[in-house]
Amino acid sequence: MPDPTPPTTPAAVAAPAESTARPGLPDTAAATAPSSGGRRPVAAVFRALAALTGVTGIVLDTIDSHDLGRLFSYFTIQSNILLVLVFAWSAHRAWTGRPALSPRITGAALLYICITGLVFHFVLSNDSSGFSMTSHRTPVESVASQLLHTATPLAAVLDRLLFTAPGAFLFRYAWQWLVYPILYLPFALIRGALLAPGTDGRYPYPFLDVDLHGYAGIATNAVVFALAFYALALALVLLDRIRSRLRGPGSRMPSTGSGPLDA
Repeated sequence: MPDPTPPTTPAAVAAPAESTARPGLPDTAAATAPSSGGRRPVAAVFRALAALTGVTGIVLDTIDSHDLGRLFSYFTIQSNILLVLVFAWSAHRAWTGRPALSPRITGAALLYICITGLVFHFVLSNDSSGFSMTSHRTPVESVASQLLHTATPLAAVLDRLLFTAPGAFLFRYAWQWLVYPILYLPFALIRGALLAPGTDGRYPYPFLDVDLHGYAGIATNAVVFALAFYALALALVLLDRIRSRLRGPGSRMPSTGSGPLDA
């Protein structure tokens, strides 16, 4: 009596396992599969060294400082501490193959350290700016200054260009990133008001010195700097969008992590 069951062949068994995607269309399973980006040891080592650079600068400044309260009131120190944390966190995720940090976090750290570097080189170290802070520095202070005002900003820019996928910045991030620089203003003014007049370093920067400019002058300076920082933030977003278009869809850069912070 003939067997009613049709014979099975290797091709018949393998057929259901094959992709059913039509030519020219992405495989549904491949399209929906999450991407961890894989381990990125080169990026991890670079970020670890960049974090170590920031730590070295902060430690040298701490050793050479006689007033730690004044030292840690500087935007330079605070922005470098944030950058060190972000670099260390990013290095760990790259080494273990986890998705990249939220662009909202990495973009904020990039903006703040760029502010640190640009304000130092074009305002505080520029005698013609009207807000210069040029003074005699010890060798330790000079090394720390170059690490915190030059090396770490350059490292942050290189990390963005070489090891970070473009196209993740949103335009709304530009004004969201300004929350910290704006809040820094009342922090500096309240701290200065609590210190006795004539205290060395009562206000961290000349453009925030109420004794020199009065509150009206400080308000004007704050508006000018805030607009400049917002323009810089927008420039970072635009450059990120341009990089994404120039790189094209074939980029194999690691994917950006997604989560509540990206909403």
